[in-house]
Amino acid sequence: MIFSFILYFAVMLGIGLYFFVVDKDKSEKSYFLGGRKMGPWVTAMSAQASDMSAWLLMGLPGSIMAFGFGQAWIGIGLVIGTTLNWVIVAKRLRVFSGAYGDSITIPQYLTNRFFEKSPVLSVICAVVFLISFTIYVASGFVAGASVFTSLIPTLDNRTAMIIFAAIIIIYTFLGGFKAVCWTDMIQGTLMIAALVSIPIITVIQGNLDYSAISTVYEYEGTQYAFVSNLFNASAQDIISGLAWGLGYFGMPHILVRFMAIKDPSKMKRSASVAIIWVVFSLLCAIIIAYLGRLTVSEELLPYGNQKLVFITLAKKYAPSAVAGLLMAAVLAASMSTADSQLLVASSSFTADIYKPIVRKNASEKELLWVGRLVVLVISVVAYLIASNKGSAAQAIMNLVENAWGIFGSAFGPVIIFSLFWKRFTYQGAVAGIVSGAVVDILWLILLKSTGIYEILPGFIAGSLASYIGSLLSKDPSEETQRTFDLATRES
Repeated sequence: MIFSFILYFAVMLGIGLYFFVVDKDKSEKSYFLGGRKMGPWVTAMSAQASDMSAWLLMGLPGSIMAFGFGQAWIGIGLVIGTTLNWVIVAKRLRVFSGAYGDSITIPQYLTNRFFEKSPVLSVICAVVFLISFTIYVASGFVAGASVFTSLIPTLDNRTAMIIFAAIIIIYTFLGGFKAVCWTDMIQGTLMIAALVSIPIITVIQGNLDYSAISTVYEYEGTQYAFVSNLFNASAQDIISGLAWGLGYFGMPHILVRFMAIKDPSKMKRSASVAIIWVVFSLLCAIIIAYLGRLTVSEELLPYGNQKLVFITLAKKYAPSAVAGLLMAAVLAASMSTADSQLLVASSSFTADIYKPIVRKNASEKELLWVGRLVVLVISVVAYLIASNKGSAAQAIMNLVENAWGIFGSAFGPVIIFSLFWKRFTYQGAVAGIVSGAVVDILWLILLKSTGIYEILPGFIAGSLASYIGSLLSKDPSEETQRTFDLATRES
């Protein structure tokens, strides 16, 4: 098992070193966007691997195992959101981001979309990205360390986190976007292989106890009664689950993959691969949860350890060497998300704050090394957040579950309007981002008890504000509208 881990980490580090040595294009665009030269398979697998963190192998199966198929509505919402994002947004964003100033970040694209010289919108977006993704990366470090310590009990949490973080930092620092995408592709392949293998191994080796479906377990006052009917969930759970899909339209670490593909005409192939991957992986996660309920309920649910269902099944039923690879898949899920968010946060600071405000005449080499330095700084801050056991740190970590809603509410409507409405204006974009974020946060604080996920009202508010704000402002410039027409014809 340990050998499988070492081999996996060696491959990840080797990829980072490879791209550091062989990449002759030492430019900002190459480091942050791969020079827009990514192939369709790498684009698809990288996008989906960076999307699905350890939540896919731990959080979702654990929740379904404990409470039943009603929890699967989040997965259904994610499938719908993924599909719409690839079909509606992907190709168009690739073309538009190139047409409007060859933009390499989402904030840069939104500013260039209106030929706006003021960096205000770009800086606002970059600051949000920088703060949110630093917290996201911290959560990834926590998840990775928890997996490490569950596999190697003799390893203390701080040491595990340092090892996990160091590996991500090294290959991201050295290889940039290309290294992140190729490691994500390998990690995505490993994740889907693990998700398929566990159900097969469990059915063959496990003792399926169907009485566990009707057994009600309890841990610290929470009852784990399994709901076997998908449609027996409450209306709020169904609506909120489906609303999760709206988040995709505003997720920078996913959207940037669309901007990086070499040939926009190959986007259909990428979309097919990505959609098949997400449907199959989520279906397997649901099956794992069901089989876990039938085999290891007594070991996990009375102790509130349902999130360990994947790890428990792998350790209990798989041969040692295979189990090592399956465990590596959980780490892959955490790493593939953390590395992408780390790079997006770095690119947002470098391209949208440092270059336009601090050093307008900075060379490509300077921007490249500033980006690498920011990767280190963000990693250190994320580590300090993740390793702090205080209540303040825990409060910050709890915000991560709401970041998806804020990104979707603030940026989702703006991205869609920017791609499909020629009359969309700079003022409308600012209004949409601010209104979406504010309503999302206020709903979370004041109306969370409704059971409706805050992204739904936030997304609606962001859409209305984008539309009304644009109508109340003057028409976009002729250059903006002409570029829109040209980009629309190409897409």
